[in-house]
Amino acid sequence: MRVVVDSSAGLPPEVAEEYGIAVLNMHLTKGGTAGLSALELCACYARMLERGGDAGVVALHVPKELSSTWSAAVEASALFHESVRVVDTPTLGMGVGAAAVAAAQAANKGGDLEECYEAAIRVLDSAATFLYAHRLDELRRSGRVSAGTMMISTALASKPIMRVREGRVELAVKTRTQTRAFERLTELAVQAAGDKPVRVFLQEHEAREASRKLAALLEEALPEGSEVRILPLADVLAAHAGPGAIAVSIVDN
Repeated sequence: MRVVVDSSAGLPPEVAEEYGIAVLNMHLTKGGTAGLSALELCACYARMLERGGDAGVVALHVPKELSSTWSAAVEASALFHESVRVVDTPTLGMGVGAAAVAAAQAANKGGDLEECYEAAIRVLDSAATFLYAHRLDELRRSGRVSAGTMMISTALASKPIMRVREGRVELAVKTRTQTRAFERLTELAVQAAGDKPVRVFLQEHEAREASRKLAALLEEALPEGSEVRILPLADVLAAHAGPGAIAVSIVDN
């Protein structure tokens, strides 16, 4: 069994190497970003099937609501007679990356295509992803956020917190300062965790010091046994989120 993910997840290279996960680089252009083509995806899936003895491929990509990559992946997978399962991901960033790792772990234990697919789904079902936007310029230009959400955010909040849910980026909390935004993010993470330990991934773009401050708040507030890790935000997401942005992905431990 093989697992494929695109670079929007921001999966650390050493983790991808450890679990044998193939990472396809999405395209960063002068005008923004561009999704992967069906031809690129078809070639990758074929290589993975060959290396895995045709056991199967689980593919996780950026949500269909945010990129053409998912529909291209479905088109490419149709050529392989159900040997490739494309996951309909509702989130992005390390929410997807953690699901890819879960699928790869299942594969390493001898799981078949369905078992690896279900392992990924379990992580995605438990994941909660938020985006702290330090400024709104790039989000406004990206078109990935609805005009109504942008209007509310611009009028009422200089430091909004967005939630990625069912593939859409929606306004979750209105805040006016970074301090208050981090307090609210901590509250949201604690709410998502409940009474169980979780893993939290902070993916930052030009916000290393701010991420450390947020990490300290989370480590103090989350249930014992939780883990907080700071990672860079993938370039293709950073292009839309802008400098100072922090994506927060909470998944079960």
